Amino acid sequence: MSRTISELNQLGQGDFVRVVAPVFEHSPWIADLTWTKRPFASLKDLHRALCDTVKNAGENKQLALIRAHPDLIGSAALAGTLTRESAGEQASAGLNQLSPDETALFQKQNAAYRDKFGFPFVICARLNKKKAILAGFEKRLKNLPAQEIKTALEEIFKIAELRLRDLIAD
Repeated sequence: MSRTISELNQLGQGDFVRVVAPVFEHSPWIADLTWTKRPFASLKDLHRALCDTVKNAGENKQLALIRAHPDLIGSAALAGTLTRESAGEQASAGLNQLSPDETALFQKQNAAYRDKFGFPFVICARLNKKKAILAGFEKRLKNLPAQEIKTALEEIFKIAELRLRDLIAD
């Protein structure tokens, strides 16, 4: 159900968190901490405030946010236990229509990435297709951990903006 920014601004903390929390995967603390920054002038203002909450949260909370994301075509996807948002995003990239060989390749890349960085590969699937995502694995596996944390957060912020657009009527 789409809401206006004015309606979001009027919500109590619990309702605000319930509505906004899915913008960041399994991380309601972001919406909870951002609620106090109301009122928001626009979707862009709300997005900035949410992202600022993450940026100011410290590395431990940032890593927890990154780790809250599922692997692409990982066990949650194969078991059908992704959040509604993640399932739709992976499907929009064509990841729900992979051959067994492509699935095996994604799982191999997920494992290599997780082994190197200690968290899942995060990319805004709605802005990419499987070929671009596989190329992203190749490129980003060459990064240093600090760069990869920064890149993962940038991708999470893109995901959050698109999810906000789904929630808020302009």
